[in-house]
Amino acid sequence: MEAGIESARRPGRRAMIQQLAGSDTGRAAGMGAAVIAVNVIALVFTVVFARILGASGYGSLAALISAFIILMVAGSSLQIATAREVSHAVADRDQHAGAGVRRWLRQLALASILVAVVAIPFRDLLGAAINVDEVWAAAAVPFTAMMWAIVCVERGALQGFQSYRLIAFSMVGEAMARLFFGLLLYAIGLGVTGAFLGQAAALITVALVLGAPLGRRLPHASAPAKRLRDLLAGSWLPMAALTLLFVLQEIHVIVVKHEVSGDAAGSYAVAAVAAKAIIWVAIGLGLYLLPETARRAKLGEDARSILVRTLALIGVTSVPMVLIYAAGAEPLLGAVFGDDLTEASGALPWLGLAMTLLACSYLSVQYMLAIGRPTFLWVLAPAAVAEVAVLVIVGADLTSVAIALFGLQLICAALMLILSLRRPPERERVGTYIPA
Repeated sequence: MEAGIESARRPGRRAMIQQLAGSDTGRAAGMGAAVIAVNVIALVFTVVFARILGASGYGSLAALISAFIILMVAGSSLQIATAREVSHAVADRDQHAGAGVRRWLRQLALASILVAVVAIPFRDLLGAAINVDEVWAAAAVPFTAMMWAIVCVERGALQGFQSYRLIAFSMVGEAMARLFFGLLLYAIGLGVTGAFLGQAAALITVALVLGAPLGRRLPHASAPAKRLRDLLAGSWLPMAALTLLFVLQEIHVIVVKHEVSGDAAGSYAVAAVAAKAIIWVAIGLGLYLLPETARRAKLGEDARSILVRTLALIGVTSVPMVLIYAAGAEPLLGAVFGDDLTEASGALPWLGLAMTLLACSYLSVQYMLAIGRPTFLWVLAPAAVAEVAVLVIVGADLTSVAIALFGLQLICAALMLILSLRRPPERERVGTYIPA
């Protein structure tokens, strides 16, 4: 009889799990889990190539990756713009939803070829600008950024079509392909250049793999659609938002490097890397938050509940992280990065709190981008300037720097939440958007 009761319970459990997986919280958590997996693979990439390239070689690779990250902002902005465009069309039950995506991808592919052709003769100049000897890798940086833009447009369209599982798999697949191709190209003798080209190879692979399922969702009949240059022009708000968020996330590491010794700066940098794990969770949640908010607001619904749920997930995720950092920062940093990089152990819990608050600001920005509310610029821009000024005044004590950063992020996050959670005006609730 007990076996019968247990077998009866199992379908109920499966139904409960399926219901949770299909809910806002479940789907958002799935995207967050995918980004955590990507972050873990990225950590493996860092550890592997730091060991096989050595300090000098990995320093060059890190400089190339940093240059690529700076150029990623435009592609990431295109993803937001594409997701919003397709989400609006899907919400309107437009049978031509995504009509312009094919043309945008063709234009970006052609632009990628032109960028590669132009970058090759300027490879020495690009190498000097990035301060690396691997000039062919430097020439590949702008081409890799173009490939990132192509993948971003594909993912943005898939976000609009609510294909979140496919996006999650593509993100994890990209990270694994980056490690695989990097090791393969390094093994055939390309060294640092091969390690970096692994990123370009991974993006090309992902673009090809996503092309087939996306193509089945896109309309084949010609229909009026926004031009790519109009989409780019309409991306100024996401681009400004991502740039300011990137400054708030990274500028403190640069300021500290100017204020303290080399060893102390290295210790602070690895502590910042550990603290930023929560940002990756927010990025994954944002991939779900933005299109769902855009779609529901277009239908005249109040989408604030989605923001509240994703913020709750950030809170749940951050609590154990901060507790671990508070209880065992020094042994944790020593075990992962080495005993010579534990000087910032006192700063780590405060950095964890600061990055948690920045993650909340990030989600608030994604929400306001979805409804076309640009008021967040009046918070982020002054906060970016204030961060530099405050940290310069604080000086060289790493724990004091982290506490100051926490205080600044606390004020910023509070203001962002007030702006985003206020009741939307009538024009937003009926789907009238401020042009982005």
